[in-house]
Amino acid sequence: MFCRTSLSLSRVLLWRSIGSKYSLTNLSSRYLARNFHPVRMSGNYAIVERGVPNSTDYRIFFRNEVGTPISPMHDIPLYANEAKTVVNMVVEIPRWTNPKMEICLAEALNPIKQDIKKGKLRFVPNCFPHKGYIWNYGALPQTWENPEHLDSATGCKGDNDPIDALEIGSRVAKRGEVLQVKILGTVALIDEGETDWKVVTIDVNDPVASQINDITDIDKFFPGLLKASIEWFKIYKIPDGKPENQFAFNGEPKNAEFAKNILAEVHQFWKGLITKEIPAPISCVNSTVADSPDYVPPEEANALLQKSSDGGVAEPITDLVDKWHYVHLK
Repeated sequence: MFCRTSLSLSRVLLWRSIGSKYSLTNLSSRYLARNFHPVRMSGNYAIVERGVPNSTDYRIFFRNEVGTPISPMHDIPLYANEAKTVVNMVVEIPRWTNPKMEICLAEALNPIKQDIKKGKLRFVPNCFPHKGYIWNYGALPQTWENPEHLDSATGCKGDNDPIDALEIGSRVAKRGEVLQVKILGTVALIDEGETDWKVVTIDVNDPVASQINDITDIDKFFPGLLKASIEWFKIYKIPDGKPENQFAFNGEPKNAEFAKNILAEVHQFWKGLITKEIPAPISCVNSTVADSPDYVPPEEANALLQKSSDGGVAEPITDLVDKWHYVHLK
């Protein structure tokens, strides 16, 4: 097997909060930090917040079911079932929010952090009538858009990131949550000359998930959302003085089968990345991938988490974050 076999779920590590107190039950890993920080569970994963929110020090780390720190990019499986009909999605940005949070490729264990622009925390503007992100936005683990690969469909190379996912269901997810989602289709954003696939998904637990299986089903239950999504990506950088984004295929979304083929390809690119067959300036530190030269044992992974900042100074959030921008396209 490509990944190490996970331990039995009977050894699951549970964090339970009681007010501001946190306790551990059924502890099975001797590699936990002596001084751990408040966490919350998302399925089999625990989210550990380090640093002060709204600061450049703020990070969200992940632990698996036995308490070992993991990379959300490398250690969470892409496929959530053997049939490969469901995939895992790491939520970076909940719907309606503006902070531009992302998996950090440069740092060990790839925590989620807020993007920095000109030395300041980055917020995505509200382009009327859209408020922040209009879906739960995140990344699909164990994927990588190879910047050296020329995509035959788009004619552009990859953007050097894990593939992006839009979760369109009715629930507003939490930052750092790991969702199991169905693949419905994809659109191909051409961002500064690079292919930036946006995979459209829905949480398998959404009330209408069983009735939506492909891109053509979306308008039956979420009328106008696909059109709004294309508009959002086209205009969201304009308030920052950049031109409107372009799309491959004239902005027409591709179906679920097409999207699944793209996922299979970028999953293979990730395998080349994690095994160092494809060199790239990305931290591949992980605690579960057997074939990786950057595998670290649980105690070392825990030490890396503990070295992260637990301080920082929160930046004031100005009224500009809530400002409406009225964008006129040419």
